Amino acid sequence: MIDSKQAAEALADIDDIVQRLRQSQLYELASLAAIWWGVLVFAGNLVTWLWPFYARYAWPAVDILGVGGLIAIRLFAPSQAQAASFDVRLVLVFALFFAFGTICTSVLGHFGPRELGAFWPIYFMLFYTLAGLWFGTAFVAIGLVITALTLIGFFYIGEPFPLWMAFVNGGGLIVGGLWMRRI
Repeated sequence: MIDSKQAAEALADIDDIVQRLRQSQLYELASLAAIWWGVLVFAGNLVTWLWPFYARYAWPAVDILGVGGLIAIRLFAPSQAQAASFDVRLVLVFALFFAFGTICTSVLGHFGPRELGAFWPIYFMLFYTLAGLWFGTAFVAIGLVITALTLIGFFYIGEPFPLWMAFVNGGGLIVGGLWMRRI
C-alpha cells in the first residue's frame, strides 16, 4: 500500500509525463509547419531576388500553399487524436491575419517592396513569439532571432535583401523546425 504522499508524487509524475507528451506532439506539428513555411518562404524570396516582377505572383502562391499545407498537416497528423475534425476558426484566423496585414501594408502604409520584405516576416514572428509564451520557448527563440536578423538586414543589407531574407526567414524556419524536432 502507498500512503497519500507517495500517491501525490506518483500523480505529479504522471501529470509531468502527460505535459511533456503534449508539448512533444505540439512541437512535432509545429516543426512540420515551420519546415513547410520555410521551404515556401525561401522559394518566394528567391523569386523576389531573381525575378522581382514575378514576386507579385509568387507571394500569393506562397500564402495559399502555406495555408493549404497547414490545413493538411492539421488534418492528417497521426499524433493528433482530433486532427480529423475541421475547425472553421483556423480559416478565420488566417483570413483575419492576412486582412490585417494587408490593411497595414496597402491601405495605411503603402509599403514598397523592401518594407514588405521586412514587415511580413516580423508580423509572422510576432505571433510565433506570442504563441511561445504559451506553448514553449522554442517558438520565442525562433521568433526573436528571425525578427532581429530581419531588422539587421533591413537596415544594413542593400540590394541583396531578398536573398538575405531567403536564408534568414526561410532558412530560419527550416532550421527552427528541425531544432524543434530534436527538443
